[in-house]
Formats: sequence, C-alpha cells, structure tokens
Amino acid sequence: MKSANNDPPKIAYSIKEAMQASSLGRTTIYSHIAAGRLRAIRVGGRRVIPADSLHDLLTGKE
Repeated sequence: MKSANNDPPKIAYSIKEAMQASSLGRTTIYSHIAAGRLRAIRVGGRRVIPADSLHDLLTGKE
C-alpha cells in the first residue's frame, strides 16, 4: 500500500540534495556556482540552491 505524499514541492535544495537530485558531484556543483551557471543563496549559515536554477542548469536554459 502506498502512502500519500502531501509534502509541498521543494523550492530549494541543499548542496547534498542538489547532488542527489542531479547526479552531479560536489566539486561540479561548486564549479557551476563559481562560474555563475548555478545560483546559490545564503540563508543564515546555510547555502541553498533554488530549484528553478538547478532545473535550468540541467535543461540547458539560461
């Protein structure tokens, strides 16, 4: 029996979650951030990647 998933869609990913969702490595994620191809936002002491930015990177949109 499947359980219902009532969680809202993710709007941002941690670095680790972005790695899992995209199958990219940590160094590659940080390289894209440094090159400006992937947006990362600091929230407190944490860095998160907006879901739309990760999606745009993976689909080739700019």
